[in-house]
Amino acid sequence: MGQIMAVVTTDKDRVGGGAPIFIVGTADEQQKVAFLLEKILDASTHDLLNGTLIIVKH
Repeated sequence: MGQIMAVVTTDKDRVGGGAPIFIVGTADEQQKVAFLLEKILDASTHDLLNGTLIIVKH
């Protein structure tokens, strides 16, 4: 099982919890931030299909 390292969202009302949350203004910005976090954390991005991406370390 993996560990959620970060959450990247366009809707702050949909998220909460213990992982760092990055709130962005657009889907394009969301993709850029998630890509950078994925590389920095050596992790994988998963799309929850509700405006939220999670970065998971496997």
